[in-house]
Amino acid sequence: MTEQIEEFPDIDMESVEALLHGRVRDPFALLGPHPEGDRAMVRTFQPGAWAVDVMTRDKRGDGAGEVVDSLYNLHHSGFFVSSAPTLPAGMPYLLRITWPEDESGEHVSYTEDPYSFGMLLGELDLHLLAEGRHRELGRCLGANPMTIGGVAGTRFAVWAPSAQRVSVVGDFNLWDGRRHPMRLRHDAGVWELFIPRIGPGARYQYEIVGPDGNLLPLKSDPVARATEAPPSTVSVVASDTPFAWSDEAWMASRARRHRPDAPISIYEVHPGSWLRILEDGGRNLNWHEMGDRLIPYALGMGFTHVEFLPIMEHPFGGSWGYQPLGLFAPSARFGTPAAFASFVDRCHAAGLGVILDWVPAHFPADQHGLARFDGTALYEHQDPREGYHQDWNTMIYNLGRNEVSGFLIASALEWLEHFHVDGLRVDAVASMLYRDYSRKEGEWVPNIYGGRENLEAIGFLRHLNQVIEERCPGAITIAEESTAWPGVSVPVSEGGLGFNYKWNMGWMHDTLRYIGTDPLYRQHHHNDLTFGLVYAWSERFILPISHDEVVHGKGSLLGRMPGDQWQRLANLRAYLGMMWTHPGKKLLFMGCEFGQDSEWNHDGSPGWNLLDSPAHRGVQRLVRDLNRLYASEPALHRKDVSHEGFEWVIGDDSGNSVFAWLRKGEAEDAPLLVVLNMTPVPREAYRIGVPSHDPRTPAVWRELLNTDAAVYGGSGLGNAGAVGSEPVASHGKQQSLLLTLPPLSALILKPG
Repeated sequence: MTEQIEEFPDIDMESVEALLHGRVRDPFALLGPHPEGDRAMVRTFQPGAWAVDVMTRDKRGDGAGEVVDSLYNLHHSGFFVSSAPTLPAGMPYLLRITWPEDESGEHVSYTEDPYSFGMLLGELDLHLLAEGRHRELGRCLGANPMTIGGVAGTRFAVWAPSAQRVSVVGDFNLWDGRRHPMRLRHDAGVWELFIPRIGPGARYQYEIVGPDGNLLPLKSDPVARATEAPPSTVSVVASDTPFAWSDEAWMASRARRHRPDAPISIYEVHPGSWLRILEDGGRNLNWHEMGDRLIPYALGMGFTHVEFLPIMEHPFGGSWGYQPLGLFAPSARFGTPAAFASFVDRCHAAGLGVILDWVPAHFPADQHGLARFDGTALYEHQDPREGYHQDWNTMIYNLGRNEVSGFLIASALEWLEHFHVDGLRVDAVASMLYRDYSRKEGEWVPNIYGGRENLEAIGFLRHLNQVIEERCPGAITIAEESTAWPGVSVPVSEGGLGFNYKWNMGWMHDTLRYIGTDPLYRQHHHNDLTFGLVYAWSERFILPISHDEVVHGKGSLLGRMPGDQWQRLANLRAYLGMMWTHPGKKLLFMGCEFGQDSEWNHDGSPGWNLLDSPAHRGVQRLVRDLNRLYASEPALHRKDVSHEGFEWVIGDDSGNSVFAWLRKGEAEDAPLLVVLNMTPVPREAYRIGVPSHDPRTPAVWRELLNTDAAVYGGSGLGNAGAVGSEPVASHGKQQSLLLTLPPLSALILKPG
């Protein structure tokens, strides 16, 4: 080798050795064109090639012209070099590569030289990235098809500041990390390379040599916008063709649809198990099929939004998406990114909003993912007391690092801006806010003031919500936050975290505990149903009956109900009636709307066959009617976040387990009376005070809904559709109604 190198004194032996062994740190110093006066010498590494010729590009720039130089294969290593400067400096050129014969004979390929292109990312891109303020990260980092100097190809860029070498590998280079090592932009720790003649659909990963010189497992692109379906871990170059949106009217109206005085009823869906095709091996639906079936179903049920468990690419289906690694890519389990965009567009055309669960709290430690991405704790904390989540065996994002917080904010914007998603439900916020979350003494690191609050996470969440508010008009963020942290849904300008809504986990736990108690003992747990009204307006709440309540041995929502089958169904109907008339927006997990009788299984589907039963069809019809009533009656939604929209009538009849309240809208809106009888004992002639404009003039109160109606599977006991008020004072009112309260029921009545 030394003898050969002596013939090329301008070539450094150590650099060649590093190239041959995949250790080169500065490939552009060795490869590509190297000017000598007005001419240049070309060097390229093509291991396994027989010959390489340098050719001019024809005048159109898309084909080969004349041979300028035939390169010398240095010691048959695959490192081809010019023996003399023959290429005019600055002239575009092609490499004609002759490969060994295969079954079809001698194989020749043509390509532009990746190492003939200059710097790719602009200084502003790198500056914004380093500051965590690059909002279009998916168009800066990752794989982006583009044309440079008339040459079509893909620009790759990845943040890996501590790596000794990063290469793009894929089918196009036989997954050989020596063929396409990247250039390091030192100021930002970003590696970049433009590879000609590959485009959308190309499979790739990154091969990284860590700071200790060890080769890491192949890494998927953190900013990949498309992937192969698991168990593959391969990233895919996404199409750069913009989606043709047709949802201008929806986007213009969604701010109104998301206001606190608007009806919001969310159908929570796990897309992998909402409806499996048993005739085709039990596979899940793709986005096109979900558009055909889920959209009309959710609309027909009266829901205003669908909310998906995380659809970001995730390696383990059993995590339900809550351990994602592809925060910029819709999971290939359900189709292409364009197919997901089309689904959202169809939802908007039908008048249905789309919310996604999104996970900035933690990520799985799979070796192809973010964990020790460049051989160091890059995305996570170094100290396991800060960087390791004991409950979920996952890594915690280092939100104090600009690049990491910027990465996550850019991910959020990818879904909101590029996919027109209407909202993000941020998962596990409580675990982000507290440094001692689920940790014992000595297992956590206090903040700089010695406290347990995670100041970096607080700052991140506030900044996230401010950016979304500024850039995404009408989009909402929702916090899954299970503690009493103050001001979760208070604007950042007023000292809050800036979310639009918060899941009311306390209401969920209290009411499920109550409804799961035998009616005989409910009188001793009366407070479980009333306590939520003490703090109902401290935040902008969503009442969640989510997937978390029907897994891990908890059984189904129906399965929580006591009594025989009739009583269980009646309890469920009464509970749903209570939920839809309680202050707060609504969320219901799939299957609960028809009384799923078994625990949710992500590998199966809800028991759609139960709809053959009139009793379960009755529950489904009830949810549909509750949604329609909720949307059509202003009293049920206009004052959701104000105490003015609620008034207790009866909150202290624990002996009978009876509750009654008024829901109110604006002054011109008729109030609604809600009455719950949470025992299986019918109550005849039960007097309840009602408001009146003139205490001397009786009014008719219509029974808008009765959860015990026969059409819902109940006994049909009620008030014959209406009842007149009487000038008999009761419960602080000058008029009252004498009602029949069906067993285990909710009644909704309206005057007029």
